[in-house]
Amino acid sequence: MTTTIDHGAAVAAETAGFVAAVRDADPSTVVPTCPGWTLTDLVRHAGSVQRWFTVLLRQRIQQPPRSREVDLSLPAGPDGYPDWLAGSAAEAAEAFAAADLDAPMWAWGADQHARFWVRRMLFETLVHRVDAELALGRRPEIDPALAADGVAEFLVNLPFAAVFAPRTAELRGADRTIRFTRTDGAGDWLVRLRPDGFGLDPDGTDVTADATVRGAAADLLLLLYGRLDRSADRFDVHGDEQLLAHWFANSAF
Repeated sequence: MTTTIDHGAAVAAETAGFVAAVRDADPSTVVPTCPGWTLTDLVRHAGSVQRWFTVLLRQRIQQPPRSREVDLSLPAGPDGYPDWLAGSAAEAAEAFAAADLDAPMWAWGADQHARFWVRRMLFETLVHRVDAELALGRRPEIDPALAADGVAEFLVNLPFAAVFAPRTAELRGADRTIRFTRTDGAGDWLVRLRPDGFGLDPDGTDVTADATVRGAAADLLLLLYGRLDRSADRFDVHGDEQLLAHWFANSAF
């Protein structure tokens, strides 16, 4: 999908919002959308992912890495994690500036270029920033254009995620279709489940889907990531409920 979004700049902005949310918060606050995690766990995870992806970008790897060991430079205690997360984003920004993001590079998803990792880092950061704000009783705001790009990024890459999301292997069907439609701007995605797999159907504009979910781009993004339920009144849902149940039971990322 072609996009005009500056994913590197968005990583910086999302991380800044994440840091601001947690800086004065109790690090032991429970994160309901990530069962078993506290804010410290959430920040550690987000910063570790950023540092790991940064290492991959610097190395511009051409095949799957053999190890995930990275010098994380973790802080001495929970109070140091906000600044540590900010430092993770700063290191990532340096890597973005130094890299040719259009250069060929191994990636686990559909886009085999360095830019894949910047876009993936963005939505890892954005979703966990939302997790932090929800844990703190706030109503997160997500830029609609960014959210729509996140929906596309999720659906494009999900068919390749079985190595760490094994239940996606169950997303099969006899030519069954699910449409996700954005109600606050342009955005329509048709997913087709086939006997041998699933994926976005680029020619599905005029297809009558077996099930349809309509909602604002930000809500669709959080739905796909399991932060909202399709029964929420912010969604307009029609069609085969069993098909939708099958999708959401097996598409956790």
